[in-house]
Amino acid sequence: MGGEIQKEYDLDENGERIRLPSGRYKTHKVDLTGWNDKDNTLLWRKAWADFTNDFLERNGSPERIDHRSNAERGIDEIPTVHMGVAACQMEKKGIATEKGALNRSIQKTNRLIREIRAQIGKLKEWIADLFKVWETARSSRNKPPNLANLLMKYLSVQREKSRKYSQSWQHQHAADELKTIAAAVNYLSEHGISNLDELDASLSSVSDRAYSIRAGMKTAEQRMKELQKLIENGENYLQYKPIHAELKKLKNGWTNKRDKYEEAHRAELTLWNAASRYLHANLTDTKTLPISKWKQEYADLKDQRDTDYTKLKATRAEVAELQKIRKCVDIALKVEQPEQTQNRTKRHDIDR
Repeated sequence: MGGEIQKEYDLDENGERIRLPSGRYKTHKVDLTGWNDKDNTLLWRKAWADFTNDFLERNGSPERIDHRSNAERGIDEIPTVHMGVAACQMEKKGIATEKGALNRSIQKTNRLIREIRAQIGKLKEWIADLFKVWETARSSRNKPPNLANLLMKYLSVQREKSRKYSQSWQHQHAADELKTIAAAVNYLSEHGISNLDELDASLSSVSDRAYSIRAGMKTAEQRMKELQKLIENGENYLQYKPIHAELKKLKNGWTNKRDKYEEAHRAELTLWNAASRYLHANLTDTKTLPISKWKQEYADLKDQRDTDYTKLKATRAEVAELQKIRKCVDIALKVEQPEQTQNRTKRHDIDR
């Protein structure tokens, strides 16, 4: 009971130990501490989070930590990779690592996704508010304004505002505004958008596209994490296999030769044993390790991830264009609403 793992013999149906072709008896390992039990790990993580949060609260800090995963917390983001001591030390020294590069890419993608999600959320709220306003307008027998007409209205408003400035400033301002409106009108025309319903549908399409790209990236990032572990453990397994093989040949005798060899190569043997456990747990065949194939798959996924990130940036640019349209429409509506109020007042006076 002194160690964390205890070896026990496998028994046959008669309760006898099972002898292997090598002459040794078949055994299995029994965890005596529960340290490798996943449920226990979750309990320890929760206990640590509770302890830390209690300390933060007692010291007046608003910060809190959460032991749960992103999925359990309802955070739809790609989780980063566990760096490990060696990779962290290399990164601190300014030496870029593959794990560090993957984490930076994941963090960059998550920031972009958050930005796109936030902008789309604001646009959706804006459209919902306009729907309410225009529903009232429909009850007053007023048709919802055409978006292209509102953009033209915005341009005339801006021209009127610029009259108080110098002639040269007016020309430059008019050119800038015309460029903005031209881009907005082109966007509406290319996407077949003329009214609020079509704008809402287009926004939903942009949102679906962004989430589809992100879903593909999430799958790729997950596979890249798996490949990193396979490559790292595969290389350690092959590199330190001769040391492990040499250890198996040695016997202690009166010189304790085996113990001395094991102590001298403890670090290498620890890495080999960890690699062996991981590979046997995750592969059906460990006789041949296709490390070159794994590296090529990783490189292909990395290229695909970069391509998808470029697509996400294009989606962000599209959302930014919709934000510009929103700004122009808002300004035009502020001018148009008082005009509609005046027209309704005039009609009311005539009816009287």
